[in-house]
Amino acid sequence: MVRLHVKHGGGGDYGGGSGGDGGAGEFLYETETSSTIDEIANHIIEIANLQSKIRCLAGEFEPCLSKLQGDPKVMPLVRALSEAMSYASKDQVVHNKPLSIYVLRDHTRSIEKEFLVTFSVMGLSSPDLQQFLSGQALMFEIQ
Repeated sequence: MVRLHVKHGGGGDYGGGSGGDGGAGEFLYETETSSTIDEIANHIIEIANLQSKIRCLAGEFEPCLSKLQGDPKVMPLVRALSEAMSYASKDQVVHNKPLSIYVLRDHTRSIEKEFLVTFSVMGLSSPDLQQFLSGQALMFEIQ
């Protein structure tokens, strides 16, 4: 096994996570020694994209959620965002825990699912919701 410490910039101005990273990403990535450079690069890019997407979603949802603070209908979304931000934070580097593409994907799906459940509480129509969720730009393109 090989463990890489990856640092990257960009991904927006959403530095609201613990660790105050100001939009920069940092994570550990673990791979087999037999993995090709292309496989490693694609996995690292996907992890960076998912990490940035989670920060972006949290930054976008925060203003809406602060207006609905205390509403039990939005608590599952708040919890999903909190868990995702905690997992995607660069604090995982401090604890020597590599990030997993699969766990990050699960967190983004969980956030999107909870948002779909609570979007009516936030006052968004269905077209607004689809535009918002599909408008999350990726930092890099995976080839």
